[in-house]
Amino acid sequence: MALSVSVSGDAKVAVEQNMDALVADRVASRIAAKDFTLWGKEAEDESSKRLGWVTSANDSQALVSGILALRAEFAGKGIDRFVLCGMGGSSLAPEVITATAGVALVVLDSTDPSQIQDALNGAISRTAIIVSSKSGSTVETDSQKRIFEKAFTDAGIDKADRIVIVTDPGSPMEAAAKADGYRIFNADPTVGGRYSALTAFGLVPSGLAGADIQRLLDDANSVSKLLASDSKDNPALVLGAAMARTAGASGFKDKLGLVDVDSPIVGFGDWAEQLIAESTGKLGLGVLPVVLATNSSELASAPADLLVAKICAEATEATGDEVAVSGALGAQFLLWEYATVVASRLIGINPFDQPDVESAKIAARGMLEQRAEATAPAFEANNVEVRAQALNLGESDTLGSAIRALLANLDADGYVSVHAYLDRTSAPEAAGLRDALAAASGRPTTFGWAPRFLHSTGQYHKGGPRQGVYLQITSSTETDISVPGRDFTFGELIASQAAGDAAVLAALGRPVLTLTLREVASGLSAIRNAIG
Repeated sequence: MALSVSVSGDAKVAVEQNMDALVADRVASRIAAKDFTLWGKEAEDESSKRLGWVTSANDSQALVSGILALRAEFAGKGIDRFVLCGMGGSSLAPEVITATAGVALVVLDSTDPSQIQDALNGAISRTAIIVSSKSGSTVETDSQKRIFEKAFTDAGIDKADRIVIVTDPGSPMEAAAKADGYRIFNADPTVGGRYSALTAFGLVPSGLAGADIQRLLDDANSVSKLLASDSKDNPALVLGAAMARTAGASGFKDKLGLVDVDSPIVGFGDWAEQLIAESTGKLGLGVLPVVLATNSSELASAPADLLVAKICAEATEATGDEVAVSGALGAQFLLWEYATVVASRLIGINPFDQPDVESAKIAARGMLEQRAEATAPAFEANNVEVRAQALNLGESDTLGSAIRALLANLDADGYVSVHAYLDRTSAPEAAGLRDALAAASGRPTTFGWAPRFLHSTGQYHKGGPRQGVYLQITSSTETDISVPGRDFTFGELIASQAAGDAAVLAALGRPVLTLTLREVASGLSAIRNAIG
C-alpha cells in the first residue's frame, strides 16, 4: 500500500506557504540525521537523547528472532493468551498492531478494579503477561504486575515462566526483573514512549500475540528514504505543515479531526491522538487531535478551527479543507512521527518533553497518601453524585442542568473532553457520550479512557491552550482489589488519579464536572438522557 498524503483548501494553502522554507532548511534530512538543534536551544537537552525513533525500524530488526522464538516456546507449552500491562504509548501501539492483524491481545491499561478482574478471569493456565514500562516506575504497571504475580503463585505456576518485561536498560523494573529471573527485552532508551511503536514496546506484545512484526518493520523501512527527502513531495512535510499552519477565516485550525474512512488499520486514531497531543500540547500551544467517526457531528457542523484528516484505504484526493492519508501501518507510524516533529518545529515547541504530565501524578500520589474522604457532592440525581471544581453550578439540581452549566463555560474556540474512569471492557457505551456532547455543544469533543489518557492526551489538557471544559465520569462500585505488597487498593488508586487530575485542571482555571455513578449502566444511561 503506497504512502500518500493529499491536501486541499486551507490545508493546501498552508502547505504552499511553508514548504519552501521546510525544504530550504533541510528539515526532513536533518531529522533523519538526528539533528537535535531543529527545535531550538531550550529543547536541545531533551531532543539530543530522543531521536532514536528515526531509525527504529532498522534498529529493531535484531529483536524479531528473539520475539518469535519466545512465541514458539510459549506455544509449545500451550500458552496462547497474552495480557499486556502498560500505559499510554506502551499499550496504544500494540493495541493498533494486533487489532489490525486480527490477533488477540488483552490490553490492561487501567486501574479500574473491574477491568483488572476481567483480565484475571481469563484462563491463567494459558496466560503469559508482558509488563511494559519505559521508566520502570509507573505505578499502574507495577500494580498490575503485582496482581498477576500473585495470580500465578496462587495457581501454582512459576511466575518466571509467564512474565516478560519490556523496559529501558538500567530502570528499576529491569533490576527487579533480573532478581526475579524474568525474561527481559530492553527498549531503546533514546526513544520516548509515544514514539515507541517500532521498538520493543510495540513489537514484543504484538509479536507474541501473533502479528507479523517483520512486515511492520519492512513497511516502515520502505518509506524511510522518502520521509527523509528534502522535497516538496515528502508526505511528512506536507502533513506536518498542514497540521501546524492550516488557517481558516477566524485563525489557525488548532483541532485535528482524525477520521477512519475505510482504512484496514484498526484504531489508528487513538495512537495518533496520544502522539500529537503529548508532543504538541505545551506552553499554551498545540494541536488537539479529536478522534471522529464518519457520522460524527463535527463533520457536519464543520467548526472553523477544525481540520479534518481522513485515514483512507488507498491514495485519495482530498476535498474541501482537509487532509487525506493512506499507507500501510508501519509506514504510517513513521509518517506521523515525522509529521508531528515537523509540526512542532513550525509551532515552536519541543516535541519530546511532557512537562505537565508529572503534575497529575504528583497530585494523585498526594491524594493516595492522604486517603482523604471524598468531598460531599453538590447534589445527587438518578443515583449519580455531582461534584464541581472551578465551575459554578448555580441552582443546578439535575444532571441536565449541571451539564449545561459546564457547557456554558465553552468559549468560541473551546472544546469538551470526557474522561471515563471506568472498565472499558464492560462499559464501552460510555464512549457514546462523546457524540452526544459534541452534538449538544456544537464544539469538538474528545473522549479518553482513564487513567490511560493521563499518559498521553493529559499533557495537552494541562499544557496546551486553556480552552477545555472537562467531564469526569467515575464509579463507586463496591468491588475492589488490594494491590499485593502495597497499602492501597486498585479502587483507591483510580479514585486518587481522578481526584488528582481534577485538582490540577481546576487549579489552572478550567471547569471540571465530576459525575460518580453508583451503578454504571444505569448511571451512563441517565447521563446520556440528561445530555439529550
